[in-house]
Amino acid sequence: MLAFAGLCAAEHAQAARNPLAPRQPDFVPRAKRVIWLFMHGGPSQVDLFDPKPELTKFAGQPLPESFGQVMTRRDVAKNPLLGPIKPFRPRGDSGIEISDFLPHLAECADDLFVIRSMHGDSVNHPQSVYQMNTGSILMGKPSVGSWVAYGLGSENQNMPAFVVLPDPGGGLKGGPPAWGSGFLPATYQGVTMRPGAAPILDLRPQEQITAPQQRNILDLVQRLNQRHLLERAGDDELAARVSAYELAFRMQAEAPELVDISQETEQTHSLYGLDSPRTKEFGQRCLLARRMLESGVRFVQLYAGGTVGWDAHDNVLKNHTEHCEKTDKPIAGLLHDLRQRGMLDDTLVIWGGEFGRMPMSEQGKGRDHSPWGYSYWLAGAGIRGGRTYGATDAIGLRATEDKVHVRDFHATILHLLGIDHKYLSVLHHGLEERLTGPTESHVVQAVLS
Repeated sequence: MLAFAGLCAAEHAQAARNPLAPRQPDFVPRAKRVIWLFMHGGPSQVDLFDPKPELTKFAGQPLPESFGQVMTRRDVAKNPLLGPIKPFRPRGDSGIEISDFLPHLAECADDLFVIRSMHGDSVNHPQSVYQMNTGSILMGKPSVGSWVAYGLGSENQNMPAFVVLPDPGGGLKGGPPAWGSGFLPATYQGVTMRPGAAPILDLRPQEQITAPQQRNILDLVQRLNQRHLLERAGDDELAARVSAYELAFRMQAEAPELVDISQETEQTHSLYGLDSPRTKEFGQRCLLARRMLESGVRFVQLYAGGTVGWDAHDNVLKNHTEHCEKTDKPIAGLLHDLRQRGMLDDTLVIWGGEFGRMPMSEQGKGRDHSPWGYSYWLAGAGIRGGRTYGATDAIGLRATEDKVHVRDFHATILHLLGIDHKYLSVLHHGLEERLTGPTESHVVQAVLS
């Protein structure tokens, strides 16, 4: 026991010195890296990935009483069922039905594993954003990317393990805590980056300071910090701050080159839609995400949709047309590019928002929030595509078959990365905290088959 304690102490000291050092997974992983395409605002499952003939048949009629009291009787009459906005068609060899909203992604149907039975616990944006990103509807818990960085470290010591590419069109409902590190050391929080000459604000030193001068300043600060740290052994937050200074210096050289997408070919620019004003912005971020994965970044999260995003309360057609046109071609281009570079086999691509939308109408042409049953899809990481899993009821209101709670979804993501969700934990205020929480969670085995 004394020897074991000594080994643990040595391991802890090494982690404190370099918290982003690469670590071995619990078992052989399917995925080495992740891109999460987060569609902020709540895309409509019944208009994109979950066709419902019954919804088409009974469009314009009140919600049948057999589907339960999600609305008052007055609102049931006021908000009749709204049929799918655009038609669904079988796609690819698999015949998965995908809406005409997504013509480019439809060409990738045989790569997609579509979960049609996701469900969560809140009808509000901030709480649902937190739950999908951190496992809890409460603010302040570590995000999925932070847990992955904590569990696996980084493959590139000059770059953070977890990078976030926010939508420049506005803030996220819930804000930066969605990619925060919570009670984990600050080293593991998402680092926000953007295309252009200044990928990270305030990273470059002032022009009059040369690289050797910057190195000398940092070395002095590090020596003082290390002396300070020796007197405060076990202070993880201080150790994380010391590590962050060193990482920031190394990023000064690597990050600007990494975001220089002018190095890419004209064909690649076209593949991601950089030759069109409509798709250029999101396409740049998708291309940047691929370059980050190549450089060794472990987890990249892209947010699509500004402050409002896919939140189609008053007009699904207008809202989803705009956001599908911005994202459809770049996402399809990303999948094609990953495949042709041999990266899709060990890269997990995730698509979805914080919840879905109701089959009933709102304000005539819109839809309200629905956390009771919505769609997500996965691709890559050795997952056999061209399949759907689970189902919602006849009108797409609630998950009814092979239901996948957000906790189960997180357990599955970790499993694909070679991490057992039950053992990825940290002691916080006397409790063993984990991404999937204290409630029993299950890996979706169908994803692995």
